[in-house]
Amino acid sequence: MPTSDPQKEKLPEVQLAAGGLVWQTMGGVKMLAVIHRPKYDDWTLPKGKPEPNETLAETALREVREELGCEARFVGFAGVTHYPLPDGREKVVLFWNMVPICQFEFLANSEVDRLLWLKLPEAVQRLSHQIEKDLVGP
Repeated sequence: MPTSDPQKEKLPEVQLAAGGLVWQTMGGVKMLAVIHRPKYDDWTLPKGKPEPNETLAETALREVREELGCEARFVGFAGVTHYPLPDGREKVVLFWNMVPICQFEFLANSEVDRLLWLKLPEAVQRLSHQIEKDLVGP
């Protein structure tokens, strides 16, 4: 009976990504940034894949800058999500809690057409993906 060669078996593939839970206090209330992506027609958190030679922390800051239009700083690690991609790979996303470091103006673009600042319960309700609801939920 032939035995399988572990070195010839297909190893799991992972797509890494990073993003931010961007918080801002407005009128004394802590609000979370939730974005709408027209390509997927979903409400989600800012995130994306790293560019070559970019750390995941750098990716998270860049994605927040590109998708929200703001510079931000880290205030702690928020957690990890993971889910299967259609091509069979697993996507693993590291998230950090962040706050904007200056005033900014959101400008819609082809990737993100809306930004909402929501109280936590409303943010959980608005997010399209359960794994993100679980990440930010109480």
